[in-house]
Amino acid sequence: MNPTYCIDPFNRKRLPTLEIRIGDLHLGGNQPIRLQSMTTTDTMDTEGSIAQSIRMIEAGCELVRLTAPSKNEAENLGVIHAKLAALGYHVPLVADIHFTPNAAEIAAKLIEKVRVNPGNYADKKKFEEIDYTDESYSAELERIEAKFTPLVLLCKEHGTAMRIGTNHGSLSDRILSRYGDTPEGMVESAMEFIQICEKNDYHSLVISMKASNTLVMVQAYRLLVHRMLKNGRCYPLHLGVTEAGDGEDGRIKSAVGIGALLEDGIGDTIRVSLTEEPEFEIPVARKLAEKYKSQNVFPIIEKAESLAHNPFEYQKRDSSEIHNIGGKHVPVVIADMSEKSEIIPANFYGFGYTYSVSLDKWNLQDLAADYVYIGSNSLSFEVPGTLGVICDYSNWKDHFSVKQGFYPLIKKEQLAEISADQQAFLSLYAEEEIPENLQEFPHLILVLSTKFDNKTQLFRRFFSQLNAMKTRIPVILQFDSPEIDQEKFQLNVSSDAGSVLIDGYGDGLWIKGSQPHTLINSTTFGILQATRTRISKTEYISCPSCGRTLFDLQETTAKIRERTSHLKGIKIGIMGCIVNGPGEMADADYGYVGTGPGKIHLYKEKTVVRKNVAAEEAVDALIDLIKENGDWVEKAI
Repeated sequence: MNPTYCIDPFNRKRLPTLEIRIGDLHLGGNQPIRLQSMTTTDTMDTEGSIAQSIRMIEAGCELVRLTAPSKNEAENLGVIHAKLAALGYHVPLVADIHFTPNAAEIAAKLIEKVRVNPGNYADKKKFEEIDYTDESYSAELERIEAKFTPLVLLCKEHGTAMRIGTNHGSLSDRILSRYGDTPEGMVESAMEFIQICEKNDYHSLVISMKASNTLVMVQAYRLLVHRMLKNGRCYPLHLGVTEAGDGEDGRIKSAVGIGALLEDGIGDTIRVSLTEEPEFEIPVARKLAEKYKSQNVFPIIEKAESLAHNPFEYQKRDSSEIHNIGGKHVPVVIADMSEKSEIIPANFYGFGYTYSVSLDKWNLQDLAADYVYIGSNSLSFEVPGTLGVICDYSNWKDHFSVKQGFYPLIKKEQLAEISADQQAFLSLYAEEEIPENLQEFPHLILVLSTKFDNKTQLFRRFFSQLNAMKTRIPVILQFDSPEIDQEKFQLNVSSDAGSVLIDGYGDGLWIKGSQPHTLINSTTFGILQATRTRISKTEYISCPSCGRTLFDLQETTAKIRERTSHLKGIKIGIMGCIVNGPGEMADADYGYVGTGPGKIHLYKEKTVVRKNVAAEEAVDALIDLIKENGDWVEKAI
């Protein structure tokens, strides 16, 4: 395995990309990570687009993207650009192009940057599988080159930058037929366009590999960097998780995907795609970027060859099964109540358990923790039988050693006091030496943490060492964040934990902090959901809105969420237009897609099953469709 997808997987070093100019803005190389967003207005609404652009710029947006679905919108970008400049705003504008090459060619003469999607710029998407020969495939590439080259030459002539933006959900039938719905296909789609640019000695490029599935997104960027390093030229990279959604879920999902790449020094500009007003995306992006300025780093001298996982494919580390931890079990969630001076049943509500005094019965929610850590505390009541209890070794030895479902948390020096058949949790720092006698304790589970900022790299080294020891001992990932700001807390722990889980490591997640228990619990389950390692709730693949959107995305998403949030494991795509429709919601189970004013198409996976449903009836029709396919359950009261 050749792990060259970054400069050093054990030490965070910025990928040396080509520095390009976008108007007066420099991007890539040693430049700061640039922040950007996209307007949600109709681009023909000049004053509305200007007003929204100004709000974005004043929030810190360094590139403003607007949709240009036709020649009219492309031409109006010049008007918007001139009026913004007259008001003293000189942030570069980006034209978002999908199906219309002539709109891209107009925009290239008027503003600083154009974005093209290789999947639909020169190809049609009909979800057809085509059996290409090498000759017929080459002929298709020649056709694409003829269609794309005029734009390349115009951008070169006018000093206009270009983003080649591949989306997982909008890969062309041609790419899908040869490479499948894969990260490899995404990379190949971009490389075809990059090679045409290089053939014309045009290098003012930014590249992106977006997907709503964080695993696919991270693997695609890593494969792209691998290809670019091999070719000897790395273009700047635009990072984003497309259709991340809104609220907490959108922030966690974005932090998991974007953070995993920033951890490896990959990324020159970021856009956090939230189904909210675009100016709200910028503070989130800024907090994510600022995280990677940390200085408290433990030095690592490991070589890349000792990497214990394949960075281009997800495979969960093979670990032993101990009760409900490790093996083929999903990662467990550990709640922390050690800071309580006294624990009462009501404290368990924050971690998914409610106690009925009249019935003397515990009720479990979907987001119910699997273990609770009580530290040195006592318990004066019976906990649910499904919940394991972890306590400090001395507390366990004195009060709970003979009680079923109670387990000690020990330190290295207490290891000798534990019998070989006792299930126990051993707390270790990732930077310290691993005990050599772990194999003597077949019922031991490690709890891994670190006080240093380079958590991803330290955890990678730790798992590489475990691999060298040929031990399959399960490992719980523990993260402790002191952040008071709730959003920053979620972003930090999501990027820290997400990057490790995406690498295939971790049999459980234990997050600590000063935040409310409900927030810690929802964040923990949200991270597992975002990394596809444990599905515990409905997933919404919701686009962030733009000038193509045909209905109020925020209001509609809220309505659909209200009716369907109890459908555990179901994925629902909510797309504002046909551009972001059946393609962008690539792996959704159901789709709600705007196709015209007041008209909605409903999808079952990639197949449209109801066309032109009136918007006021569409949410009810979506519920009916879910029921017809046997995926509906009634909401518990």
